[in-house]
Amino acid sequence: MCLAIPGKLIEINHDAQGVLMGKANFGGIVKQVCLEYTPEVVIGDYVLVHVGFALSKVDEEEAARTYRALEELKQLGELDVPDVDDPDADPFPESPPVQIRSAA
Repeated sequence: MCLAIPGKLIEINHDAQGVLMGKANFGGIVKQVCLEYTPEVVIGDYVLVHVGFALSKVDEEEAARTYRALEELKQLGELDVPDVDDPDADPFPESPPVQIRSAA
């Protein structure tokens, strides 16, 4: 089963090879994502990301709804990776905090 996670774009740039890249905030976890499939996005947009690739743009309401559904299904533990940039930023302030399992 494939799972795409919504994230809010906080940075857009090109890598050394000219590939369109960015950083997306996933409820406090920031990860590098490839934006080649979604070149129309701008900082502040929400994208659905699967294995590091932004597959589509979604509105904030859809992103929040998807995040809440994933929280209910306990599917967010796979995001347990080291934080970069602003790990305290929450793109969904009205949502309850996401509890991420720590790698022990």
